[in-house]
Amino acid sequence: LAAARSALGRPYVWGANGPSGFDCSGLMQWSYAHAGIQLPRTSQEQRFAGRRVPLSQARPGDLVVYRSDASHVAMYVGHGQVIHAPHPGAAVRYDPVGMMPISSVTRP
Repeated sequence: LAAARSALGRPYVWGANGPSGFDCSGLMQWSYAHAGIQLPRTSQEQRFAGRRVPLSQARPGDLVVYRSDASHVAMYVGHGQVIHAPHPGAAVRYDPVGMMPISSVTRP
């Protein structure tokens, strides 16, 4: 969580996994690597990189995977918020967990 927070304000860059820019799954991979945990590179792979938990049981650090095709991933930070690299032209930021349809929550 600390690594993800340190990336706040850094730009979204497609295919990037830090430290100067990130795409959504790159931010998750980079953040977890700082905690000594290896995650796969893509959001589609990251949704299976741990055990699924209900959103009601999400804890800070859990991965929130969005859309049925798992095309976006964010990190739950608590209090109904996630941190993520949203899209081209935007920077790493906080947003409400329900900002788009949630596919699953994974605890690596």
